[in-house]
Amino acid sequence: MPIPRRLLLAAPALPAAGRASPAAAQASWPERPLRLIVPFPGGSTPDIAGRTVATHFSQVLGQPCVVENRPGAGGNIGTEAVAKAADGHTLGVSINGPLTTAPALYPNLPYDPVRDLAPVSLLMRGAQLLVVRAGLPVGSLGEFLARVKAEPGRYSFGSVGSGSGGHLAMMDLLARAGGEMLHVPYRGFPPAVIDLVAGRIDAMVIIAAGILPQLREGQVRALAATAEARIPQAPDVPTLAEAGIADAASYAWIGLIAPASTPGERVARLSAEAQRALTAPEARAALEAAAFELVASGPEGMRAFMAAEAARWGGLIRRLGIRAEA
Repeated sequence: MPIPRRLLLAAPALPAAGRASPAAAQASWPERPLRLIVPFPGGSTPDIAGRTVATHFSQVLGQPCVVENRPGAGGNIGTEAVAKAADGHTLGVSINGPLTTAPALYPNLPYDPVRDLAPVSLLMRGAQLLVVRAGLPVGSLGEFLARVKAEPGRYSFGSVGSGSGGHLAMMDLLARAGGEMLHVPYRGFPPAVIDLVAGRIDAMVIIAAGILPQLREGQVRALAATAEARIPQAPDVPTLAEAGIADAASYAWIGLIAPASTPGERVARLSAEAQRALTAPEARAALEAAAFELVASGPEGMRAFMAAEAARWGGLIRRLGIRAEA
């Protein structure tokens, strides 16, 4: 489900003046350094978002905010560490998978995103592009879907794993068109892009920032953007709606989270400061240059969005019988 426009770049929800008791209760927090867990490697987009927020927190909260990278299991390991933290000084960032689709993919997931986590703020979202190898003889999304429908199983597509945003977006399109392709999961975008450029796979849905250099060099061809509107970095690429697929917009997104035990006043304060961090001119310019769109939702906006995403993509996972890799 696309993020409602009213959540984009909303004004920070600052605590109301005159409420002395909650403010006083928070005045002593944090008493020691904060830990912000990033469930992906350094240099990844979640890592960049986390470090941007952590730098701001260190400046305004009176204690250092230290980033700890805990990659593995598609982000589930680091997200679980946030969910189970009980020290009152742990935060995290996470993405679509661990926060909304993991419960449908992993029957024994060791945390419950709804029960064990407190949404703080959606931070950003990024459009994805459906790209094909340069030598594939299709010139539009319609031609591509017609070809894979006519020759089921002949063509392949890559992703960064079962249940990832790109995997589910492609499966959604194939289900709508009645097509079938071989899914090839990779451990990260770089090896998938290498194989796409080399022609070892035929297509993939990938975050725009991960494929723009190859697109500009003509090494791959983009057939559609999954966003609601064309993206400035690839203005000639039509949206799914423009290509004839209605109500299929989707995004990769990143959110700030805390353990469910975090007091509401603290969550509100962190949400407001996170919004300030990302709307600072330098941070905003860097993120937009990488084809990301800032989202400045409060905790309740993020909670509602997560519920909608879980319903949409969890339903697709169960309907198509999608399973996580062993």
